[in-house]
Amino acid sequence: MSFTPPQPTQNSHPWRKPLLATEFIALAILVGSMALLGRSNTDAEPLNPAWLVIPALASLAVFISFIGLMYLRWVAAASPERQGRHRVIFALLALTLLGVWGYGIVNTWSGLGS
Repeated sequence: MSFTPPQPTQNSHPWRKPLLATEFIALAILVGSMALLGRSNTDAEPLNPAWLVIPALASLAVFISFIGLMYLRWVAAASPERQGRHRVIFALLALTLLGVWGYGIVNTWSGLGS
């Protein structure tokens, strides 16, 4: 009987655990900051726009770690002959996600003045 070692999978990449940790910690910060900001906003005391930096950075960290995990699953795990196509599709999707994030941030900050 011969023993064949397990083949490396997408779960064995060294960046997977740090990206997962970053994603869930940033998500907890995002949800917590949104809950605190929702409770602290009253008509008597308007919200200082600088406090919106916390959920903005937390949401960016969630998006970037999600994109990193997506890269590991779709591009790094793909066979060499398919990696080119996967990289193009991944780049388009990553740019779209970051564009949606940026659009939301710009609309949030511009909506504060009105």
